[in-house]
Amino acid sequence: MRHKILLDTDIGTDIDDALCLAYLLLKPDCELLGITTVTGEPEKRAGMAAHLCQIAGQEVPIYSGIDTPLLVGQQQKLAQQAKVLGNQIETNRSKPVETLTFLQETIRDNPGEITLLTIGPLTNIGLLFAMDREIPSMLKSLVIMGGHFGLENDSLPKVEWNIVGDPHASAIVYNAIVPQHRSIGLDVTSQVTMQADEFRRSFQHELFEPIHKFAEIWFEYSETITFHDPLAAVSIFNDGVCNFRSGKVDIDLSPGEVQGRTFWNEGKGPHEVAMAVDAVRFFQEYNSVIK
Repeated sequence: MRHKILLDTDIGTDIDDALCLAYLLLKPDCELLGITTVTGEPEKRAGMAAHLCQIAGQEVPIYSGIDTPLLVGQQQKLAQQAKVLGNQIETNRSKPVETLTFLQETIRDNPGEITLLTIGPLTNIGLLFAMDREIPSMLKSLVIMGGHFGLENDSLPKVEWNIVGDPHASAIVYNAIVPQHRSIGLDVTSQVTMQADEFRRSFQHELFEPIHKFAEIWFEYSETITFHDPLAAVSIFNDGVCNFRSGKVDIDLSPGEVQGRTFWNEGKGPHEVAMAVDAVRFFQEYNSVIK
């Protein structure tokens, strides 16, 4: 069975977005219906996605989305990795209404069939859900890489980048009723990592020629790759990779350092949150696709 996927991404900052897109492009039972980009320099991010799709031999509709959060300041202004492509990158920018209309029409044309995978700040999706309140109920599933839902005494930040990037849009998304509303948070994705030297030796598929170059930009900031976004994608196709529990997620919108913090209450509720990951099983699945 092929899974119909819409991907909303901030590819171009952390390397994991490109790793996620590579997995989706090479996964035989993934039907990638479209890609939208979000946050600073979305047109360059769209160009990076288009470049990977071209190498993979797939024609995928790609739209650059909203470049600023709804109410807070932009913390992610640049798509640093885009400079690797130089003159190869196409930076044609879509109008916001075109991006939202594309998402709306695609979901309405495929009611109950689409998994919307979000791996960036939720500005595009928050606006989409506010614009057309029927859209959440018309999805098959919403899978979010975002939030932090772990123990209070762990050492990870209690606010996560994608949620804090636009907390007000995130609140709109988490208040929407979706048939399946899943989140894979920082506390779980941080368990799936690879060191730079191992990454450089791995993944020799031709699609990874530009991705290895993107990664070198990332390695200027960190010698570790964390497979945040690929884990969210793999969880769609391999249900046993993550263990999910039901409950309710709330977003703290209070001004200050706690703005964007996710509060998790386990029990009866509209949300499913990943509580654990089988890292070995994840890498087996990811590596089986990236041949």
